[in-house]
Amino acid sequence: MDAMTGKGAKLYFEAELRPHRSLSRKALLLVLGGMVLGSLYVTTLMYFLGAWPVIGFNGADIALAALLFWLNTRAARACEIIRLSDTALEIINIAPNGRQEQVILSPDWARVDLQERPASVPALFLRARGAVQEIGRQLGEAQKRDLAEALDRALARRRAPHLFRAE
Repeated sequence: MDAMTGKGAKLYFEAELRPHRSLSRKALLLVLGGMVLGSLYVTTLMYFLGAWPVIGFNGADIALAALLFWLNTRAARACEIIRLSDTALEIINIAPNGRQEQVILSPDWARVDLQERPASVPALFLRARGAVQEIGRQLGEAQKRDLAEALDRALARRRAPHLFRAE
């Protein structure tokens, strides 16, 4: 079913793409807590055995793990929004730091191009009058194929609405 945008244009397609993260905040804290407890156990054991230099390395390991988890969680804030309306095909990329980059393509000339790459996930591009924009970089192969198919259907419905019955 088609909706209306805030500008009054008919919205044919909208997708919000976010990187997949398997750990919730609570699970992440549990994993980090388990790592800290394990490290504390090993550190205490090494201290009593007289291997006190291990203490610094264990602390560095935990600090590095916490930093990497934080960077991973921060990267999950990235987002890509794809909107197809009567007037524009918008691609809005939101970086983890909140910076937005918007690309607007003409929906009249837009086409979806799924490029196969050997032994790798295919690349998904939107092309319109010489402009090329890669979308869905964070998606897997099946999700890219689904997105390409859905965008193709939405572009066809926009170009020839009389061929598609109202749902």
